[in-house]
Amino acid sequence: MRLSVHHHPGGASTAAGRHVVYDIEANAAHFGAASVDGPALVWQLGPTGDPAALSAEVDLDPSVEWLMRCDRVDFPTGGIAHRHIHPGPGIRVVLQGGIRIESEGAVQHHGPFEPWFESGPEPVFAQASDREPTAFVRVMVLPREWEGRRTISYVDPADADKPKTQTATVFGEWPITL
Repeated sequence: MRLSVHHHPGGASTAAGRHVVYDIEANAAHFGAASVDGPALVWQLGPTGDPAALSAEVDLDPSVEWLMRCDRVDFPTGGIAHRHIHPGPGIRVVLQGGIRIESEGAVQHHGPFEPWFESGPEPVFAQASDREPTAFVRVMVLPREWEGRRTISYVDPADADKPKTQTATVFGEWPITL
C-alpha cells in the first residue's frame, strides 16, 4: 500500500475514500470527499494516478484496525524534538520555517512545502530553524489503539523528562479499512 501527498496550490477536490485534505488557509483538515478552493495538501492511502510530491510504500497488517490522523506540529525558533519514534508511518510537509531531520544515518533539511517520510519505528531527531518558528502538518497511519493518544515515544527515557518545545494540534482521526 502507498501513502502519498500532493500539493495543490489552486485548490483540490476529492471523492470518498482514504484521503485527507488539509486546507492551508483555514488550517483545517477533512477526510474523504472534500473540496478546498485555495491552497491544499492531499494525502492518499492507496493507488495514486497523479504525480505525488512524495509517495512511500507502507506495510500495514490487514488484521490490525487502522486510522489516519492529521495534525500540525509547531516549534518555536530553535525547537527540538529529541530522538523519538511513532507507532506508524507518516508523511510530513513543512508549512513555515525549516527543519533538520536526522534519521537512518542521514541528515535532511526541509523548507516550506517540502515533504518527508517517517517510517514510525526508525528513530528521528528534529531541529527547527534557529531563525524563525517552524510548523509542519502530517498524516500518520496508526493502529486504532492509538486513537486520542500522543504517539511520540522517546528513545532515551531521560529525554521524556526534558522540556518539550513543540505543540501538536490534532485536526482529526478517521478509522479506515484496508
